[in-house]
Amino acid sequence: MPITPLSSDQLYRTSRLNQLASNCKSTKHLEPLDKIVGQERAQQAVEFALSMKEKGYNIYALGRNGLGKRTMVLRHLSRQKEKANGRTLFDWCYVVNFDDTRNPKVLKLPAGSGLEFKKQIEKLMLKLSKGLPLAFDNEMYFSRADKLKNQLAAKQEEALVLLTEEAKKQSISLSISPQGNYELVALDGEEPHSEESYLMLSMKKRDALQAAISSLEAKLRAIVRQITVWEDEYSEKQQKHDEQVAEEVLSLVFTTLKEAYKDQANVKAYIKAMHKDILDNLDIFLEESEEQAALAYASMSKKMPRRYQINVLVAQESPYQPIIVEETPNYHTIFGYVETATYKGTVFTDFSLIRPGSLHKANGGVLMIDAVKVLEHPYVWDGLKRALRSRKLSLTSLEREVTLSGAISLDPEAIPLDVKIILFGDFATYKLLQQYDAEFTELFRVTADFEDSMPRTDDSESHYAQFISSIVHSNKMLHCDRKAIGRIIEFSSRQADDQNMLSLHSVDIANLLREANYCARAVNSNMIRTSHVEQALINKEQRICRAKDDYMQSFINGTTLMTTVGKKTGQVNALSVMSTTDYQFGSPSRITATTSFGEGRVFDIERTVELSGSIHSKGVMILTAYIASILGKTDKIPLSTHLTFEQSYGGVDGDSATMAELCAMLSSFANQPIRQDIAITGSMNQFGESQPIGGVNEKIEGFFDVCKIKGRKNSQGVIIPAANVHNLMLRADIVDAVKKGKFHIWAIEHVDQAIELLTEMEVGKADKQGDYHPNSLLGKAQLRLKSLYKKVINLSN
Repeated sequence: MPITPLSSDQLYRTSRLNQLASNCKSTKHLEPLDKIVGQERAQQAVEFALSMKEKGYNIYALGRNGLGKRTMVLRHLSRQKEKANGRTLFDWCYVVNFDDTRNPKVLKLPAGSGLEFKKQIEKLMLKLSKGLPLAFDNEMYFSRADKLKNQLAAKQEEALVLLTEEAKKQSISLSISPQGNYELVALDGEEPHSEESYLMLSMKKRDALQAAISSLEAKLRAIVRQITVWEDEYSEKQQKHDEQVAEEVLSLVFTTLKEAYKDQANVKAYIKAMHKDILDNLDIFLEESEEQAALAYASMSKKMPRRYQINVLVAQESPYQPIIVEETPNYHTIFGYVETATYKGTVFTDFSLIRPGSLHKANGGVLMIDAVKVLEHPYVWDGLKRALRSRKLSLTSLEREVTLSGAISLDPEAIPLDVKIILFGDFATYKLLQQYDAEFTELFRVTADFEDSMPRTDDSESHYAQFISSIVHSNKMLHCDRKAIGRIIEFSSRQADDQNMLSLHSVDIANLLREANYCARAVNSNMIRTSHVEQALINKEQRICRAKDDYMQSFINGTTLMTTVGKKTGQVNALSVMSTTDYQFGSPSRITATTSFGEGRVFDIERTVELSGSIHSKGVMILTAYIASILGKTDKIPLSTHLTFEQSYGGVDGDSATMAELCAMLSSFANQPIRQDIAITGSMNQFGESQPIGGVNEKIEGFFDVCKIKGRKNSQGVIIPAANVHNLMLRADIVDAVKKGKFHIWAIEHVDQAIELLTEMEVGKADKQGDYHPNSLLGKAQLRLKSLYKKVINLSN
């Protein structure tokens, strides 16, 4: 029974937009889509992971690049932003550790209060920097200080006067040397003894003076020790006095602050520690040491002691959970870092120079990162796993790993971490992490698998139109009229390679809209119309089709041999696809088969010279098995076949040429010519049933273009598997040619149908004895094989 070609209606599915209201003339009248379209599975996975509080329920968003995974997730999270998922947000600050400045402490404050606390401390410091010097610069303070000093001086003087008088009674003088030391000198009357006068004294007298001096020296040492005790007592009294004066100022300015944070234990403890530290370091405010004060105030911001600054690492600006997208995930941007400052040639750092990373900013919310970028940067993946395992953020991890000496300037207190990580990546990266990192599945337990396409129904077309509207509105483009919306939906089906599916590769749709918008504005149109969409597609084709043009040029100048009229034995026009980085096109080629007397082997020339991939080799073995099943059930096939792609100088892979190769072989077996105005593509199984292949649209279009180059005939056409009919979204010129009967596309279910079309001869069916009718194709092949088999027997005899 002859096979009927497909009708033009089967080659392209036009978008009717049946669900849109009749008065909806453009995207201006369409509400932009505020939900994820066609990604219900991924959306449920994201919702589940975000609602789980336990450790390890982070997300790997799986799907091809360009699907708009990040945009979809951001849109979903924005709709759900009011749901905190049980998390409480906080502001995080680093402050000095007054006991050990190398280990800065963390302050946790209610969300939104960190900057206010910082301002309050700055105001407090401003008051102290003015109030404390004034408190120490008045007559009352000086009078009290002078009284303490005079008391000390009086005690010292009284002790020394008594010792001086006692020494004088023994003819000994107590004086102070130019170096400031006390000296006891024997007197000769009112003047000190000279060496000569001293030697003139009797031994008894000299011994007496020496004994007196030794006794007085002992008393002098005791007095000096006592003076040191008095000076210490004076210093303590002076310090206590200073503290009392300072406390009067501090108690006044700290009262309001302590009252404001009385319910926050960690802040209250810090304020108390600050209060005590200011009393211990009054010199910072009094500027008794100019150099010390200058260093204390060395700052890139406001003039206040660095020691008492509040480093607000994270200040929550919104009551909703933070959603952070990290574009450059290196170690510092993710985990934060510690800066250094220079003052008078000295490099230093402190807690005020700690800077936040994305994890700090996303704490209590969601952090989204590209998986490949994470793996590209050293230490980031290990650091991320460490943070997720410990649920803490430490700033010293990288330095500890890479610094052999262990020299680390700061070791800040770790911040508790409560965050959900969403990694965006493709399937290859996902499998890589699964295979080589055992911790991956423990830390990223949820996979959000994003679909490449969705079913095309009236309802989904309506949603897709809203999706187009959302792109138009968000990018402030010209609006699309109703026909342009339909044409973009049809383009989406072409991208999905299926009439009944719509591509979810949103980048392609967004790019097409941008380019169509450009085309519309270039001609001063007030709206994007179908012509502008078509022009955008033509422009893109023109930009990226150089490889196709070069290939087609080879048919024009005759470099690539191909016949599109007449008949040839053992020769068939097959269809394949060639690809560049961002473009693929049909590349018709000639397959030839030659047979010779032999042992029934099939020599795949491509495989012999190692130009064949494993899938192509498998296809050749399948067709060999099929031929053996129809012609070699009783006897061996006494023919050897050589099979090749003509003018193929690169690698060949895939099984889409299997049916073409079979037709070429049977043509050679039966010595029956094949129509050259028909090309064929399709895989097959061992029973001869056709199987679907990829790139069917490009293959048909490629042969159509070659036919135009070689000369159009109304009999020309293409044979495809019936299973590929739903993949057809062909160019308008091909649909028009089919409609006018100037080109034909046949969809077959079995290779026999293709053979009959190509040879214009019945294939034939075997009778009970396994014989075929002599007028059928297989009958002719069988007669030839039997004749050759008899020759084999005669030769062997």
